[in-house]
Amino acid sequence: MQSLRSHRSIRSATLLETGVARGVSDMQGAVQFGDAERFRGPVPLMWLLTAARLPGRALHVAIALWYAAQVSREPSVHLSNTLCERFGLDRNAKYRGLDLLEATGLVSVERKRGRSPTVTILDCNGTP
Repeated sequence: MQSLRSHRSIRSATLLETGVARGVSDMQGAVQFGDAERFRGPVPLMWLLTAARLPGRALHVAIALWYAAQVSREPSVHLSNTLCERFGLDRNAKYRGLDLLEATGLVSVERKRGRSPTVTILDCNGTP
């Protein structure tokens, strides 16, 4: 039992030294948790569970959408490639995820050539 405790303290000390336990990273574009942005709710659980059942990166797109909606305080947002890159999505994964979310009835998407899509988050009944 003593060896397990000492192992934990060594591991914790190592994590603190490297900055992992504090959420600090040397990666470009990584979020630092100390005084950084936060994802706030509420996010409807049924909406999130429906998105979680979809294949691929649809859940990632859904989380990026809710984040953008919370930042803008609007149900309709422009989903840019820059924002999606922060969530680990390339533009193709963004469009595939949007297609799946739209087919499921969780969002409506207005597309314009050469522009970021305008996405409206719908409730599980299909209303904004």
